[in-house]
Amino acid sequence: MRGMLSVFAFVALTAVAWGGYGPVLHVGQQKMGQHEGDKLVAPSRLRPFVCVGLAYFGIAVLVPGIVLATRGEVGHWSARGMVWSLAAGAAGALGALGIILALSFRGNPIYVMPLVFGGAPVVNTFFSMLTSKSYRSVGPFFLAGLILVVAGAACVLIFKPATGHGGGGPGLTGMEWVLVPASIALTALSWGVYGPVLHWGQSAMAGSRLRPLICVGLAYFLIAVLIPLAVIAGYREPGQWNVSGTLWSLGGGAAGAIGALGIIMAFNFGGKPIYVMPLVFGGAPVVNTFVSMWGAGQGVNDLDAPFLAGLIMVVIGAVTVLVFAPKGGPAHKPPAPPPEAAAKPAAAESVT
Repeated sequence: MRGMLSVFAFVALTAVAWGGYGPVLHVGQQKMGQHEGDKLVAPSRLRPFVCVGLAYFGIAVLVPGIVLATRGEVGHWSARGMVWSLAAGAAGALGALGIILALSFRGNPIYVMPLVFGGAPVVNTFFSMLTSKSYRSVGPFFLAGLILVVAGAACVLIFKPATGHGGGGPGLTGMEWVLVPASIALTALSWGVYGPVLHWGQSAMAGSRLRPLICVGLAYFLIAVLIPLAVIAGYREPGQWNVSGTLWSLGGGAAGAIGALGIIMAFNFGGKPIYVMPLVFGGAPVVNTFVSMWGAGQGVNDLDAPFLAGLIMVVIGAVTVLVFAPKGGPAHKPPAPPPEAAAKPAAAESVT
């Protein structure tokens, strides 16, 4: 019982952290953008991305590295676990880039994030179905959930509100109608595979909490810090570095990293992707909506009924898709533990 309470506590932590991720990052992106007087001309793209990577490096590499070096923990390093955990980190970083691109093309967090959190579980489920070969067992409730996600996403996009929080209301024009959905799709695809792949890495490292997180942080450092800094050095993008924008963007990155840690901890206390991820993806868009409206100085009463209906459909559909996903064998069979780990089966089995 105590283990399940811990799982739900860490799931709630991730939902809150990831629910605030988009709105906080959006503020940082705007503050580091190009302004003419009080008017935002062009938001910054790469600078907030660098801040996200730096936040991940601090929270997911430096702090866990110190704890691991001084106190140690269960589990062990393995090549298979490192590869899967680095892959999960790369997926997370590409998802962060997709969010930044969607917001820079005048998308707004109040609908960008629900669409991401609605699409990612669908990707998550189809990815799990593919790896477990359970796609032949699709049932009516799964299909109903899928229809709810698609219909709800359409309502959210069509009836998106104009919140005054930096554009992204009904005024999308021309290529923005292509670029915003394409960026959202990049994030949904990346974050959809994030949870299962990270779980594989954790299982392959015998239930380690910190080692997979360190790998995630290293992947973020490469993709979100080193590469963007090299691009910025050779290409002057609109905007400039400033303290306010940096702090907001670091806050967004910290929220993302804390959410990743929450998922790892939920898995470590016995949580499974089949219900951990739907709870996260169901709760995060609700948090996102309230945070976005609060940041825009508006209340839920300012939202149109079709938008709220679409948001509810996305949340319920996303949860339904994962809950009623076809059940097959293990999505991934971790490698046999090395001889020294085989002598400690309890530690190795605590997460699987």
